[in-house]
Amino acid sequence: MQIPPPKHLSPFIRHYIFLESSKKEIRNVRLFSDGSTGLILSGDMNLYSSGSEEHMPLSFFYGALSSYKDFYSKGPFSLVAVVFQPYFLNLLVKASAKEVRDSIISVEDVLKNSFQRFQENLLNKITPLTVIRDLNIFFTELIIRENTSDYDFITAVQKYILQHKGSVSSKELENFTGYTERHLERKFDNYMGISPKKYSNIIRLHYFLSLMNKRKYNENLTALSCDAGYTDQSHLIREFKNNVGLTPKQYLKTENKMAVNFIEL
Repeated sequence: MQIPPPKHLSPFIRHYIFLESSKKEIRNVRLFSDGSTGLILSGDMNLYSSGSEEHMPLSFFYGALSSYKDFYSKGPFSLVAVVFQPYFLNLLVKASAKEVRDSIISVEDVLKNSFQRFQENLLNKITPLTVIRDLNIFFTELIIRENTSDYDFITAVQKYILQHKGSVSSKELENFTGYTERHLERKFDNYMGISPKKYSNIIRLHYFLSLMNKRKYNENLTALSCDAGYTDQSHLIREFKNNVGLTPKQYLKTENKMAVNFIEL
Protein backbone atom coordinates (compact mmCIF):
# COMPACT_ATOMS: atom_id res chain seq x y z
CA MET A 1 0.00 0.00 0.00
CA GLN A 2 1.51 3.34 -1.12
CA ILE A 3 0.21 6.58 0.39
CA PRO A 4 1.17 10.10 -0.71
CA PRO A 5 2.03 12.77 1.88
CA PRO A 6 -0.03 15.95 2.23
CA LYS A 7 0.91 18.62 -0.30
CA HIS A 8 2.97 20.72 2.15
CA LEU A 9 5.21 17.71 2.89
CA SER A 10 5.74 16.63 -0.74
CA PRO A 11 8.95 18.72 -1.09
CA PHE A 12 10.44 16.46 1.62
CA ILE A 13 8.59 13.12 1.46
CA ARG A 14 7.84 11.25 -1.77
CA HIS A 15 5.45 8.71 -0.30
CA TYR A 16 4.78 6.20 2.46
CA ILE A 17 4.67 2.45 1.90
CA PHE A 18 3.06 -0.02 4.30
CA LEU A 19 4.22 -3.64 4.04
CA GLU A 20 3.36 -6.67 6.13
CA SER A 21 3.89 -10.40 5.95
CA SER A 22 2.49 -13.28 7.95
CA LYS A 23 4.97 -15.77 6.51
CA LYS A 24 7.20 -17.59 8.99
CA GLU A 25 9.90 -18.67 6.56
CA ILE A 26 12.98 -16.67 5.65
CA ARG A 27 12.45 -14.11 2.87
CA ASN A 28 15.28 -12.61 0.82
CA VAL A 29 14.71 -9.03 -0.27
CA ARG A 30 16.67 -6.42 -2.20
CA LEU A 31 16.56 -2.63 -1.94
CA PHE A 32 18.12 -0.78 -4.86
CA SER A 33 18.66 2.88 -5.54
CA ASP A 34 15.89 5.11 -6.83
CA GLY A 35 17.77 8.30 -5.94
CA SER A 36 15.95 8.64 -2.62
CA THR A 37 16.84 8.28 1.03
CA GLY A 38 14.39 6.97 3.60
CA LEU A 39 13.24 5.65 6.93
CA ILE A 40 12.10 2.13 7.83
CA LEU A 41 9.85 1.92 10.90
CA SER A 42 8.87 -1.36 12.52
CA GLY A 43 7.96 -2.72 15.91
CA ASP A 44 8.48 -6.42 15.22
CA MET A 45 10.84 -6.94 12.30
CA ASN A 46 13.76 -9.37 12.32
CA LEU A 47 15.76 -8.05 9.38
CA TYR A 48 19.36 -9.02 8.70
CA SER A 49 21.95 -7.79 6.24
CA SER A 50 22.87 -10.54 3.79
CA GLY A 51 26.55 -11.39 3.84
CA SER A 52 27.44 -9.75 7.15
CA GLU A 53 24.45 -11.36 8.96
CA GLU A 54 24.14 -8.08 10.92
CA HIS A 55 20.81 -7.65 12.68
CA MET A 56 19.22 -4.39 11.49
CA PRO A 57 17.74 -1.96 14.04
CA LEU A 58 13.96 -2.11 14.35
CA SER A 59 13.86 1.38 12.84
CA PHE A 60 16.58 2.92 10.71
CA PHE A 61 17.42 5.59 8.17
CA TYR A 62 19.15 4.62 4.95
CA GLY A 63 21.37 6.97 2.98
CA ALA A 64 21.57 7.33 -0.79
CA LEU A 65 22.47 3.98 -2.34
CA SER A 66 25.21 3.59 -4.92
CA SER A 67 23.66 0.34 -6.13
CA TYR A 68 21.69 -2.16 -4.00
CA LYS A 69 21.56 -3.86 -0.60
CA ASP A 70 20.35 -7.38 0.17
CA PHE A 71 18.54 -8.35 3.36
CA TYR A 72 16.65 -11.33 4.70
CA SER A 73 13.80 -11.41 7.19
CA LYS A 74 12.89 -14.08 9.72
CA GLY A 75 9.21 -14.48 10.50
CA PRO A 76 6.20 -12.14 10.20
CA PHE A 77 6.64 -8.38 10.12
CA SER A 78 4.86 -5.10 9.49
CA LEU A 79 6.64 -1.90 8.56
CA VAL A 80 6.18 1.60 7.28
CA ALA A 81 8.75 2.88 4.79
CA VAL A 82 8.97 6.66 4.53
CA VAL A 83 10.58 7.44 1.19
CA PHE A 84 12.28 10.83 1.44
CA GLN A 85 13.22 13.33 -1.16
CA PRO A 86 17.00 12.73 -1.21
CA TYR A 87 18.00 15.89 0.68
CA PHE A 88 15.56 15.40 3.61
CA LEU A 89 17.91 12.96 5.36
CA ASN A 90 20.56 15.69 5.39
CA LEU A 91 18.19 17.84 7.46
CA LEU A 92 17.27 15.03 9.86
CA VAL A 93 20.71 13.63 10.69
CA LYS A 94 22.55 16.98 10.55
CA ALA A 95 25.36 15.54 8.45
CA SER A 96 26.57 15.71 4.88
CA ALA A 97 24.61 13.24 2.76
CA LYS A 98 27.94 12.01 1.37
CA GLU A 99 28.95 10.87 4.88
CA VAL A 100 25.90 8.62 5.20
CA ARG A 101 25.84 7.31 1.62
CA ASP A 102 25.20 3.53 1.53
CA SER A 103 24.77 3.61 5.32
CA ILE A 104 22.18 2.20 7.71
CA ILE A 105 21.68 4.51 10.70
CA SER A 106 19.71 3.50 13.78
CA VAL A 107 16.92 5.99 14.50
CA GLU A 108 17.77 5.85 18.21
CA ASP A 109 21.33 6.99 17.51
CA VAL A 110 20.06 10.15 15.83
CA LEU A 111 16.67 11.07 17.27
CA LYS A 112 16.66 8.98 20.45
CA ASN A 113 13.05 8.10 21.39
CA SER A 114 11.30 10.34 18.87
CA PHE A 115 9.93 7.40 16.88
CA GLN A 116 9.29 4.97 19.72
CA ARG A 117 5.54 5.59 19.81
CA PHE A 118 5.28 4.85 16.08
CA GLN A 119 7.12 1.56 16.57
CA GLU A 120 4.81 0.65 19.46
CA ASN A 121 1.73 1.48 17.39
CA LEU A 122 2.93 -0.81 14.60
CA LEU A 123 3.67 -3.54 17.14
CA ASN A 124 0.16 -3.13 18.61
CA LYS A 125 -1.41 -3.35 15.13
CA ILE A 126 -2.70 0.21 15.05
CA THR A 127 -3.96 0.84 11.52
CA PRO A 128 -1.18 2.01 9.19
CA LEU A 129 -3.22 5.04 8.06
CA THR A 130 -3.35 6.20 11.68
CA VAL A 131 0.42 5.73 12.05
CA ILE A 132 1.02 7.66 8.81
CA ARG A 133 -1.35 10.45 9.88
CA ASP A 134 0.67 10.85 13.11
CA LEU A 135 3.92 10.79 11.13
CA ASN A 136 2.60 13.63 8.96
CA ILE A 137 2.03 15.69 12.11
CA PHE A 138 5.51 14.83 13.41
CA PHE A 139 7.28 15.78 10.17
CA THR A 140 5.24 18.97 9.80
CA GLU A 141 6.27 20.16 13.27
CA LEU A 142 9.91 19.23 12.57
CA ILE A 143 10.01 21.20 9.31
CA ILE A 144 8.44 24.25 10.96
CA ARG A 145 11.32 24.25 13.46
CA GLU A 146 13.96 24.01 10.75
CA ASN A 147 15.12 26.62 8.25
CA THR A 148 14.61 24.88 4.92
CA SER A 149 15.48 27.74 2.56
CA ASP A 150 18.86 26.17 1.76
CA TYR A 151 17.05 23.39 -0.10
CA ASP A 152 15.45 25.63 -2.73
CA PHE A 153 18.46 25.42 -5.05
CA ILE A 154 18.93 21.66 -4.88
CA THR A 155 15.17 21.15 -5.28
CA ALA A 156 15.16 23.22 -8.48
CA VAL A 157 18.03 21.17 -9.97
CA GLN A 158 16.36 17.91 -8.95
CA LYS A 159 13.11 18.96 -10.66
CA TYR A 160 15.01 19.88 -13.80
CA ILE A 161 16.59 16.41 -13.93
CA LEU A 162 13.23 14.73 -13.27
CA GLN A 163 11.50 16.77 -15.97
CA HIS A 164 14.11 15.56 -18.46
CA LYS A 165 13.80 11.97 -17.20
CA GLY A 166 17.49 11.89 -16.36
CA SER A 167 18.68 12.58 -19.90
CA VAL A 168 20.70 15.71 -19.14
CA SER A 169 24.36 16.47 -19.72
CA SER A 170 26.77 18.22 -17.37
CA LYS A 171 26.81 21.19 -19.75
CA GLU A 172 23.02 21.46 -19.66
CA LEU A 173 23.10 21.50 -15.86
CA GLU A 174 25.79 24.19 -15.91
CA ASN A 175 23.66 26.33 -18.23
CA PHE A 176 20.55 25.79 -16.10
CA THR A 177 22.20 26.66 -12.78
CA GLY A 178 24.98 29.02 -13.78
CA TYR A 179 27.42 26.97 -11.69
CA THR A 180 30.42 24.90 -12.71
CA GLU A 181 30.29 21.12 -12.77
CA ARG A 182 32.58 20.93 -9.71
CA HIS A 183 30.40 23.34 -7.71
CA LEU A 184 27.30 21.28 -8.53
CA GLU A 185 29.10 18.10 -7.46
CA ARG A 186 29.92 19.64 -4.07
CA LYS A 187 26.28 20.71 -3.61
CA PHE A 188 25.00 17.25 -4.53
CA ASP A 189 27.56 15.51 -2.30
CA ASN A 190 26.35 17.56 0.66
CA TYR A 191 22.59 17.42 0.09
CA MET A 192 21.98 14.32 -2.05
CA GLY A 193 24.91 12.03 -1.27
CA ILE A 194 25.60 11.28 -4.94
CA SER A 195 26.84 13.29 -7.92
CA PRO A 196 24.50 15.01 -10.42
CA LYS A 197 25.60 12.47 -13.04
CA LYS A 198 24.85 9.49 -10.79
CA TYR A 199 21.46 10.92 -9.82
CA SER A 200 20.62 11.58 -13.48
CA ASN A 201 21.61 8.02 -14.41
CA ILE A 202 19.36 6.60 -11.67
CA ILE A 203 16.39 8.71 -12.81
CA ARG A 204 16.92 7.65 -16.42
CA LEU A 205 17.14 4.00 -15.34
CA HIS A 206 13.86 4.27 -13.42
CA TYR A 207 12.20 5.90 -16.41
CA PHE A 208 13.27 2.86 -18.42
CA LEU A 209 11.83 0.66 -15.63
CA SER A 210 8.50 2.48 -15.83
CA LEU A 211 8.37 1.98 -19.61
CA MET A 212 9.26 -1.68 -19.26
CA ASN A 213 6.60 -2.34 -16.60
CA LYS A 214 3.96 -0.32 -18.43
CA ARG A 215 4.46 -2.09 -21.74
CA LYS A 216 5.06 -5.50 -20.20
CA TYR A 217 8.14 -5.97 -22.36
CA ASN A 218 6.02 -6.39 -25.51
CA GLU A 219 8.43 -4.15 -27.37
CA ASN A 220 12.01 -5.18 -27.86
CA LEU A 221 14.71 -3.97 -25.51
CA THR A 222 16.32 -1.76 -28.15
CA ALA A 223 13.13 0.27 -28.68
CA LEU A 224 12.52 0.71 -24.96
CA SER A 225 16.12 1.70 -24.24
CA CYS A 226 16.05 4.23 -27.06
CA ASP A 227 12.80 5.75 -25.70
CA ALA A 228 14.49 6.10 -22.31
CA GLY A 229 17.42 8.00 -23.80
CA TYR A 230 19.99 5.20 -24.12
CA THR A 231 21.93 5.08 -27.36
CA ASP A 232 23.85 1.92 -26.43
CA GLN A 233 21.88 -1.16 -25.34
CA SER A 234 24.93 -2.81 -23.79
CA HIS A 235 25.45 0.32 -21.67
CA LEU A 236 21.85 0.06 -20.45
CA ILE A 237 22.21 -3.61 -19.49
CA ARG A 238 25.50 -2.96 -17.70
CA GLU A 239 24.04 0.00 -15.78
CA PHE A 240 20.90 -1.99 -14.95
CA LYS A 241 22.92 -4.87 -13.50
CA ASN A 242 25.18 -2.52 -11.53
CA ASN A 243 22.20 -0.78 -9.92
CA VAL A 244 19.64 -3.58 -9.61
CA GLY A 245 21.84 -6.67 -9.57
CA LEU A 246 19.65 -8.27 -12.25
CA THR A 247 19.18 -8.03 -15.99
CA PRO A 248 16.02 -6.26 -17.23
CA LYS A 249 14.41 -9.62 -18.08
CA GLN A 250 15.26 -11.05 -14.66
CA TYR A 251 13.73 -8.00 -12.97
CA LEU A 252 10.56 -8.28 -15.03
CA LYS A 253 10.19 -11.94 -14.04
CA THR A 254 10.49 -11.08 -10.34
CA GLU A 255 7.04 -11.87 -8.96
CA ASN A 256 6.91 -9.98 -5.68
CA LYS A 257 7.71 -6.32 -6.27
CA MET A 258 6.86 -4.80 -2.90
CA ALA A 259 7.83 -1.41 -4.33
CA VAL A 260 9.46 -0.43 -7.59
CA ASN A 261 12.90 -0.63 -5.94
CA PHE A 262 12.16 -3.18 -3.20
CA ILE A 263 11.80 -6.75 -4.44
CA GLU A 264 11.73 -10.26 -3.07
CA LEU A 265 14.42 -12.48 -4.56
